[in-house]
Amino acid sequence: MNKGQAKRRIAELLKLLNRYSYQYHVLDDPSVSDAVYDGLMRELKNLEEQYPDLISPNSPTQRVGNVPLDKFVKVSHSTRMLSLNDVFSREEVAAWIERIEKLTPNRLTGLFTDIKMDGLACALIYQDGRFVQAVTRGDGLIGEDVTANVRTIKSVPLHLHSEAGYGQFARGRTEIRGEIIMLKKDFAELNRQRQSAGLPVFANPRNLAAGTIRQLDPKLTAGRPLQFRAYDLIRIDDESMIKTNGYAYEALRALGVSVNQQASVFRSIDEVMKFIGKWDSARHQLSFNTDGIVVKVDDRALFKELGVVGKNPRGAVAFKYPAEEATSVVKDIVLSIGRTGAATPIAVFDPVIIAGTTVKHASLHNSDEIERKDIRVGDTAVIFKAGDIIPQVDRVLSELRPRSARKFDMEKELTRQYPELKFIRPVGEAVYRIKGASGSLLLKKSLEHFASKAALDIDTLGEKNVEALVEAGLIKDLADIYKLTKDQVVGLDRFAEISANKLITAVAAAKRPQLPRFIYGLGIRHVGSQTAIDLAEHFGSMDKLAQASLDELQDVEGIGVIVAEAIIGWFADTENLKLLDKFAGFGVKPQYKSRANGPLENQAFAITGSLTTMSRDQAAEKIRDLGGTFQSSVGEKTNYLVVGENVGEAKLVNARKYNTRRINEAELRKLLEL
Repeated sequence: MNKGQAKRRIAELLKLLNRYSYQYHVLDDPSVSDAVYDGLMRELKNLEEQYPDLISPNSPTQRVGNVPLDKFVKVSHSTRMLSLNDVFSREEVAAWIERIEKLTPNRLTGLFTDIKMDGLACALIYQDGRFVQAVTRGDGLIGEDVTANVRTIKSVPLHLHSEAGYGQFARGRTEIRGEIIMLKKDFAELNRQRQSAGLPVFANPRNLAAGTIRQLDPKLTAGRPLQFRAYDLIRIDDESMIKTNGYAYEALRALGVSVNQQASVFRSIDEVMKFIGKWDSARHQLSFNTDGIVVKVDDRALFKELGVVGKNPRGAVAFKYPAEEATSVVKDIVLSIGRTGAATPIAVFDPVIIAGTTVKHASLHNSDEIERKDIRVGDTAVIFKAGDIIPQVDRVLSELRPRSARKFDMEKELTRQYPELKFIRPVGEAVYRIKGASGSLLLKKSLEHFASKAALDIDTLGEKNVEALVEAGLIKDLADIYKLTKDQVVGLDRFAEISANKLITAVAAAKRPQLPRFIYGLGIRHVGSQTAIDLAEHFGSMDKLAQASLDELQDVEGIGVIVAEAIIGWFADTENLKLLDKFAGFGVKPQYKSRANGPLENQAFAITGSLTTMSRDQAAEKIRDLGGTFQSSVGEKTNYLVVGENVGEAKLVNARKYNTRRINEAELRKLLEL
């Protein structure tokens, strides 16, 4: 993306993020999830880092939040309520600790760690132990006076306790910061009551908590089961009263204020990451919602000394658990043909992390679904994982749609991507299928190809035997051949004792196939034997090939957009991924030894006519084994044309056109060292 494109994209993101922020912070009526907002914010941050001169003072990255509502009295905070930098991995936590150690060598003695609550940030002010004011976070500098509403929350003490050793906090001004939340069980019960009364249910606990606090009538607030959980204790007049965050939590408990019981102080990153790992799954059993863990320098004096960069303190970070949603731009829509002949459109986009895994494509199901959601190439899409497994596009952000966005025409794309096939859409169905092809017919053809000499070369799996096995119901997919037993096969048409043994032995011998043969045998559209070799040489394993992006595939010499789309489509099909897992479960492990640096490297061969001492397939295989390339036709990059018997004229004409060297079979054998 050049600077001009970045400038336009930043302007679009600013407009949209400011709208979302206003809906969320001011109106308490968000239209997108946190994950969507965070994804767009990360994109904006990345662009601003790349082009710092394009940063606007009104960018949401340059401030904490939004302006307070005019219907409440505005109040300045005693000290700014800051936000925290997000981190997503152990490496980022380690880098943060390393920066602290570099700035203040040998001063870091403890890391205070607590679960990040998902609520409305609020500051409670006590004067001589008496609750006098509650102020929302607002923009971090100025908040809203919501004292009347917060006074109704039963977990907010109207008078601080004065236990021995903590009485000093009940004298003078004490500020307690925390989150106003609604517990999950209370939220569920409230929604049950509303549903029974025929009222609309609320979306989530945090939005409800925020909206409730901003009601003008305190009676309404009192009728909803809100909770306050503290996370900070502040004394402006004498900060030395609170030496550590750990002590602050002890004092808060003694003062009668609710805090998270899970909070702990650790001495090493290993302990911190163990805590983070524990709550990654256990957080779903917590009574409140959370999306991460807060990690702070425990020593308050050191925390203050480290200072603030922009709006973020150096002495604290928020570890965010993997989002369940993300945003990315749809780069293409490709088609996958499943084992039943059904064509499924697949959205291809830049990699995003959802629920801890990298996602680069998502099923769009069918053309009706694309039309219903109005998904276009170039759109910014919201992607989620259905059941935390299958990536899908939830919706597109039409506000960010570029003028160049292209509508998807299913029939046109079927013709473009699969010109040799005919498709029909049966009446009453949403799916296009290959005309005249049933699931069993496609399976038979696929298995014949998989077992062919150019693929896995499995003896006794010719057309008739494949038909017998499929018709008997013993094979439902390609991987099923590896679970066949002699007892299952003996007695079938064409299989006696010897032939059954021969089949089982041949299949067992094919559990360590050469990677190029295995790739070719899968029957990926447009992937011939030479392309399979090129893919194997470039990626080296099935795992890396499966993870390749559209751009990475097109980096392979000879692979254009059509072939790349076909490969992406194949690996985006969940049935195909299950098939690969099934192969692995049966112990099938494709092997690959690089053919680079072979004696025929960078040499391309074509053959015309018939050979007498070997078949064309045998010659091609030997050429490839020695690092050469076998071509079906003569082109500009063909180095040798092998001229056999009963030759055709076309290749000879092209050989003369491109000055391709012509050799006979004996000369070929010499090059092959036969």
